[in-house]
Amino acid sequence: MIHASADVQTSAIGDGTRIWQFCVVLPGAAIGRDCNICSHCFIENDVVVGDRVTIKSGVQLWDGLRVEDDVFIGPNATFTNDRHPRSGNRGFECLPTTLESGCSVGAGAVILPGVRIGKRAVVGAGAVVTKDVPDGATVVGNPARILES
Repeated sequence: MIHASADVQTSAIGDGTRIWQFCVVLPGAAIGRDCNICSHCFIENDVVVGDRVTIKSGVQLWDGLRVEDDVFIGPNATFTNDRHPRSGNRGFECLPTTLESGCSVGAGAVILPGVRIGKRAVVGAGAVVTKDVPDGATVVGNPARILES
């Protein structure tokens, strides 16, 4: 199901995926099965989204992002792919970021380029992730740090 107001330019979309109002998906993107892409999202060309992924409203997925299966991305989470952004810099090094299977990224979290969020890890709302998050860890704060149990 693709909402009539969405601008979806890729045909690489799995069965059962829903793309809601005012989303833009560029032609090079690949989206798996049974995903839910909520309203007001943007997905750039070099992005791969696995199966059963939920992307809440207001999220932009930039080139170099790999989202594995069963990932949750909360509203207004922010991803980056350039460590030294400058206006008009087309030759920047795009650093790949990976969200491994089953991880969750909380609302308003910021994920800096080139990091890996491990399997079933949780990034708390508003956290700023500057380095890799181990499998199963929960991180919070700015900069994000592992929450001790």
